[in-house]
Amino acid sequence: MNILVTGGAGFIGTNFIYDQQHRHPEDRIVCLDLLTYAGNLKNLAEAAEKPNFRFVRGDIAARSDVFPLFEEEGFDMVVNFAAESHVDRSVEDPGIFLQTNVLGTQVLLDACRKYGIGRYHQVSTDEVYGDLPLDRPDLFFTEETPLHTSSPYSASKAAADLLVLAYYRTYSLPVSVSRCSNNYGPYHFPEKLIPLMIVKALNDASLPVYGDGKNVRDWLYVEDHCRAIDLVMRKGRVGEVYNIGGHNEKANIEVVKTILKALDKPESLITYVKDRPGHDMRYAIDPTKIHNELGWLPQTAFSDGIAKTIRWYLEHRDWWEEILAGEYQNYYEKMYGNR
Repeated sequence: MNILVTGGAGFIGTNFIYDQQHRHPEDRIVCLDLLTYAGNLKNLAEAAEKPNFRFVRGDIAARSDVFPLFEEEGFDMVVNFAAESHVDRSVEDPGIFLQTNVLGTQVLLDACRKYGIGRYHQVSTDEVYGDLPLDRPDLFFTEETPLHTSSPYSASKAAADLLVLAYYRTYSLPVSVSRCSNNYGPYHFPEKLIPLMIVKALNDASLPVYGDGKNVRDWLYVEDHCRAIDLVMRKGRVGEVYNIGGHNEKANIEVVKTILKALDKPESLITYVKDRPGHDMRYAIDPTKIHNELGWLPQTAFSDGIAKTIRWYLEHRDWWEEILAGEYQNYYEKMYGNR
């Protein structure tokens, strides 16, 4: 199998590539990534040692980057992780989210139509459903929950999902979509909640928490997510959406305090800051469909996953210090600049 993984130098894409190399060592993987601020080529240093791995720097929204690559490689399958994904950034600059998340998806779909693929898989988010009330713990997002977006980011992802499903209905393109809850684990870019709090705590810096910290998220360890995607893209039904949830609901403040306790840091480091506009209160996914059809359930309890995540950041201090210093962005030039 020849698989294109877009956005593979980012957090989930990196973990997915390593997971695929472990599960399916016979497959060839091509990673297409523009290496914007959250893409780190150094993440893939070990993956690049495999003879059946190729990295290409390019923009999914640029036909001049995408179509020649499809022509050359003849992909069997495409998994699209490439996306702008930070809600705060989408509030400040919505345009780039539409460019990458919507138009980029369209370019990939058009290439899949032209060159023929066995499966196009779109990696999406539970944020397309909006939020749930804190006082209704019995409510969960299902695949039938209406889309009700709260930010430019989630709106762009919802638009992309609808476009993918429209290409199935209109052109019979073999597609699938997965919508996951909040991921955490190794290689998570340190602007997101868990790695940001770990890094801040290790530096004895103030930990900024939005509002009262009671917003609830369903946390999914990234390795569990990668296993789910592998099942959906290879065995899931064409034209279907699959929700992937962790059954690990935690209030943000609970997550922050767990990190502080694990690092033996005082809760006095917590600083409550003004909430962001349109901040969803609760996310919770019902993964019944993927469990019934494909046998998937999350295997990592939050207590185990957060311990492994904290340990990874402790053992890879040079990785996140390079990111904070901006030096990671020079790695591509070092590796490929003279080629």
